[in-house]
Amino acid sequence: MTQTIVEEKIFIQNELLHEIEEEKQVIIHCQMIADEYSNAARIWPSTYIIDNQSGQRNQLLFADGITMYPTWTYIKEYSSLNFTLIFGGLPKSCKSFDLVEIIPQAGGFEYRKIPRNKTDVYHINLD
Repeated sequence: MTQTIVEEKIFIQNELLHEIEEEKQVIIHCQMIADEYSNAARIWPSTYIIDNQSGQRNQLLFADGITMYPTWTYIKEYSSLNFTLIFGGLPKSCKSFDLVEIIPQAGGFEYRKIPRNKTDVYHINLD
């Protein structure tokens, strides 16, 4: 029995292709280590990743392992809290970005100049 492999080409309009490419997500796995003073954390919906090249802001879409403002997640002293943040995709031109929690009080998360990688999956320690 002989098999024939047929190569099929799929054509996508440029506008649709651009939309598909922009649907990628940025996943940030975070670790926060508590000392005797900082033993609670929460994330505000006003948390963004900001492209250092264009200034484009992508708002937090989903958080897992940490509570949203106003509820606190308590962390046992000298232990760690591991959580994941998911954001919309960054533009292809992005080389680095900032993770910034913009809140009306001191103590928001800030992690600057995160170098972009091909997978858009990151691991950071928030101290």
